[in-house]
Amino acid sequence: MEKPTVIVADQASVHTSDAIQDQIEEWQERNISLFLLPTYSPHLNLIEILWRFIKYEWLEIDAYSCWKTLVADLEKIIKEFGVNYVINFV
Repeated sequence: MEKPTVIVADQASVHTSDAIQDQIEEWQERNISLFLLPTYSPHLNLIEILWRFIKYEWLEIDAYSCWKTLVADLEKIIKEFGVNYVINFV
């Protein structure tokens, strides 16, 4: 490689396998490096936190009766987020 090259990979077993690990030294000699993304951490992703509250705290079971009801209830929660629907990290 003429320019430094980075391969970005997730933590899938194929990306962390011995076959890949055995290639790292050779790749480094060829100006190639491997960057492994961190493992999936939904507790660090703000949208995952919001969705967990919507799904398990705020959305009533009746919302799943039909698509129209689900959409209406989700829109209500999103519009009222911060007023009637609040996440406290205390």
